[in-house]
This record gives sequence, structure tokens and C-alpha cells, in this order.
Amino acid sequence: MKKYEKPVVVVDEGLSEGVYASSGGCYTTTTDIRQNNQVGRTDYRIQVNGKHDSDHTKEQQWLTISFNLPVVYKSSNGSLVSGDGTQTLVITYYYHQNPMDNIGLGDLVVEADQGLAVTSVKITD
Repeated sequence: MKKYEKPVVVVDEGLSEGVYASSGGCYTTTTDIRQNNQVGRTDYRIQVNGKHDSDHTKEQQWLTISFNLPVVYKSSNGSLVSGDGTQTLVITYYYHQNPMDNIGLGDLVVEADQGLAVTSVKITD
């Protein structure tokens, strides 16, 4: 295994909104709110990426993502396990990962009031 390196996040309000990074287990996970709630639109599109850094392979992953507001799950490239209407969603994905993979889980679409932010995110296998 490689030596653990703590992720570094730099906040610049002029560059992006809603970027969140976490590390734990065998994944370093990042999110980016790509589309915000706007006039006439109540959904948010969130890109979720994971960097797998381990010596094993698996066929299934679980994304646990928490927000500052309750969300209604609309869609993703995975299957909702729990949390619709709450502040924490658990979604399962069936992706064959190699020991050193970068995975893009695609857009997670949720509905929520204005001001939504990701408070925590992790991918486990």
C-alpha cells in the first residue's frame, strides 16, 4: 500500500461551489455540485468521484452522502438503498474496481430547498 496522504482542499468562492472531499477506508471521495437550484428548477446535480487505493477488488460499492438539508432522491447511476426525504442518502453501485481505480459515479440528482451543501461523503466496498 502507498503511504496515506491527507487530501488538501482550497476554497475559492469565485471558482466553484459545493466541492467536498473526504478520505477514509480505501477511497478518497470528492463531490461537486454542478447544477444548483434555480428559478423554475428545484433539482441539484452532483458529480461524485472516487479514487480507490487498495490491494483488493470488489464488485459493489456503497455511497453514503449527507447534506445540510433534507433531499428527495431523483436519480443516479446506482440504486437508492435508503434515505429518501432525509439528510443522508445511501446508494449502491455495481462497479468492478481494480486496486488503483478512479471511478466517476456520474450525476446524482436530488431535489432540495435553496442552499444545499454536502456535509459528508464516503464510498465503501
